[in-house]
Amino acid sequence: MDFLLWGVLPYVMFIVLVGGLIWRYRYDQFGWTTRSSQLYESRLLRIGSPIFHFGLLAVIAGHFFGLVIPKSWTEAAGMSEGLYHFNALLVGSIAGVGTLGGILILIYRRRKTGPVFMATTNNDKLMYVVLVAAIAFGLWTTVASVFSNDHGITYRETVSPWFRSLFILQPDIASMAAAPLAFHMHTLVGMVLFTIWPFTRLVHAFTAPLHYLFRPYIVYRSRDKGASVPARSGWSEVGTHDRDTRKR
Repeated sequence: MDFLLWGVLPYVMFIVLVGGLIWRYRYDQFGWTTRSSQLYESRLLRIGSPIFHFGLLAVIAGHFFGLVIPKSWTEAAGMSEGLYHFNALLVGSIAGVGTLGGILILIYRRRKTGPVFMATTNNDKLMYVVLVAAIAFGLWTTVASVFSNDHGITYRETVSPWFRSLFILQPDIASMAAAPLAFHMHTLVGMVLFTIWPFTRLVHAFTAPLHYLFRPYIVYRSRDKGASVPARSGWSEVGTHDRDTRKR
């Protein structure tokens, strides 16, 4: 079971993620969007969306720092393990609570606003459930990694080495298997989220508007008041009336 979960499933997730993005881009480019619903309701959107997105950016940065940066590197930089965990608890808790609060506001808005809820696909409904579960388990692991009674086992010695080993195609299954249950649950839910990612509105996260950097400037010119053409009321003559009058 450990081999299937931590040695096979991550690569299956990656294949589905990449293959789903390619399929979506080739056959559903018009659907590669968030399907914005701002026209239907904007008050809750203005509150929930920034909280969620800024919190998510902090969560991503925290995951990168915790999973990619080895423990030996932070110790060599002079950061003690206690200081590292204090920063992880402080920043991680704030980012996690903000992300969770933001997505709950957006879900409430989507459920209570009729047109917005009707425009929500079944895939997106599943995505919201998995996303909330991933954030909740993430908060759980953040607290558990600091207040766990077993300080000999941390994600920096179990999950992080396993995560880095995936990129060299030599998964460290034993390290991941030794991680606490909270980290197993968070990792599994995260893999489910990335598996369904290409088939939901989350696909827009992989769209970078790089063409904005190269598009020409839009020039706005004010119209000269003296050259303005007065608006005409009613139907305009087509010119046949004048010719008929001259003939008479």
